[in-house]
Amino acid sequence: MAKNRGTAMSLESFVSTMAPLIDMEKEAEISMSLTSGASRNIETAQKKGTTILNLKCVDVQTGLMGKSLLEFQSNKGDVLPPHKFGNHDVVVLKLNKADLGSSPLAQGVVYRLRDSSITVVFDEVPEEGLNTSLRLEKLANEVTYRRMKDTLVQLSKGVLRGPASDLVPVLFGERGPTVAKKEVEFTAFNKSLDQSQRDAISKALSSKDVFLLHGPPGTGKTTTVVEIILQEVKRGSKILACAASNIAVDNIVERLVPHKVKLVRVGHPARLLPQVLDSALDAQVLKGDNSALANDIRKEMKALNGKLLKAKDRNTRRGIQKDLRALGKEERKRQQLAVSDVIKNADVILTTLTGALTRKLDSITFDLVIIDEGAQALEVACWIALLKGSRCILAGDHLQLPPTIQSAEAERKGLGITLFERLADLYGDEIKSMLTVQYRMHELIMNWSSEELYDGKITAHSSVASHMVYDLENVEKSSATEATLLLVDSAGCDMEEKKDEEESTYNEGEAEVAMAHAKRLIKSGVRPSDIGIITPYAAQVMVLRILRGKEEKLKEMEISTVDGFQGREKEAIIISMVRSNSKKEVGFLKDQRRMNVAVTRARRQCCVVCDTETVSSDAFLKRMIEYFEEHGEYLSASDYTNW
Repeated sequence: MAKNRGTAMSLESFVSTMAPLIDMEKEAEISMSLTSGASRNIETAQKKGTTILNLKCVDVQTGLMGKSLLEFQSNKGDVLPPHKFGNHDVVVLKLNKADLGSSPLAQGVVYRLRDSSITVVFDEVPEEGLNTSLRLEKLANEVTYRRMKDTLVQLSKGVLRGPASDLVPVLFGERGPTVAKKEVEFTAFNKSLDQSQRDAISKALSSKDVFLLHGPPGTGKTTTVVEIILQEVKRGSKILACAASNIAVDNIVERLVPHKVKLVRVGHPARLLPQVLDSALDAQVLKGDNSALANDIRKEMKALNGKLLKAKDRNTRRGIQKDLRALGKEERKRQQLAVSDVIKNADVILTTLTGALTRKLDSITFDLVIIDEGAQALEVACWIALLKGSRCILAGDHLQLPPTIQSAEAERKGLGITLFERLADLYGDEIKSMLTVQYRMHELIMNWSSEELYDGKITAHSSVASHMVYDLENVEKSSATEATLLLVDSAGCDMEEKKDEEESTYNEGEAEVAMAHAKRLIKSGVRPSDIGIITPYAAQVMVLRILRGKEEKLKEMEISTVDGFQGREKEAIIISMVRSNSKKEVGFLKDQRRMNVAVTRARRQCCVVCDTETVSSDAFLKRMIEYFEEHGEYLSASDYTNW
């Protein structure tokens, strides 16, 4: 039994604590969206990045299971203004000159973002307005909060009769976890698993109620999760596999597809990666239900959509819209008949955590619920999936980034404490295994993270331990590609931070230096798509993207916040730390998890651009700077300013 069982939170106190915090978080998100108050005008909203003005519709297509894809560009034909829209965001389309509280032409989901265009998926093409100037507004996704509140109600009521009735007391510390007396042996589908992965899989298969898979950066957490799923399918289990983000779910789908597992991916087609669309519920329903006729309906809808875009007369548009609605209704009716069959026949159902509350899964129970990215998900969101099964496995790393929370007060009062974290604290190694071999980073990049956060237990696999940037195809050995760790110091270079209207911090001098180093790498033959520039601050992302837009050769280079890059990697990562001030304030740079994620995105080179005088005021960051100075190359930012 765990020594610290006393840290358990009762079900009752969990429900009573979380309900008001979810409301708080919902209000914080709504207040960030445009609709939050009459005091805001449309221009302010554009500056805040929650609306994009002066758009024209340049293309309409039918795709994604009969839904409509509309592509928008700026009326001026240049890059879109800085904005906070992301893939999968819920948006509304309005006339450009419409009042703030006016009714939208349509509501949709962002499908694709480019520097100069945004593509949105709508259930139906708007009846009118597509030939005029338009705007898009970002909405708070209230469905997510409603589902979490519904789950709390479910938890507090008849949960004792549901499939998770034996699991709930274990997860709230009322009863200890159970493990099979004899450790389960298995024949691996993946023959290249390392010993720490094999040990973790064996422990997971032996668990009777709960298991935590702790996967530090680059240690093959998803590989291990996929093997667990394959082993459980072999045992005859019906599995619900979830994650907080669509991309994490799709990564699992992609890995499972070659194994010919009977699986179905539940979710809005606009939120899925193109390569997993064949596994989508909608796609499987189409296959199962006279696909020739379904295709004929879609062709007819596509032709009508084309006519709708050209139609000037209102009555003609209304007639086309009526026909489109009738066709859409017929297609949906045919699909619904086959939905339950597809779900019933699947061994593995995959969806996001909030997606698990779909009516399509209402009567389905599971032998096992697997939650990937468990340390990045709100505990309440995890319960949406957990209530559907009798056993659970959570995979994640509580030493990387926690869930994103908008309300500082809700976070302070406990909304940010994850189930993964809580169970690791409650039961420790009794239910947990850590993966210890990493397959991403040069050992110099890895060692800092391993020593600082993982008790020095991580080792680099021989395939990556000493790989260099200049080992890449067509890359030459140069001063830019020889270093694995590079510290570019802006101290004394007159590169002070500034604040934008949203009080986010940026640093133009650092942005120029980061871009200059990227150009040096490209000049040595590194492909722009192999380079990532990341920074903790959204305002700095905007500055960097504006610089990138000035040069065609840089357009394939990714620029993002650290939070936006979790779970990703690049051959070379450039980190712009931004903070440079006389008070030596570092803000949320001091969050060890954020810096852990930032540094460990890099495979062969990690370049940190910072003001060492400012950031060294924090003890953790000071140790990081000293590590880079000792094991890497040190340059002054002035070495780049005239390059």
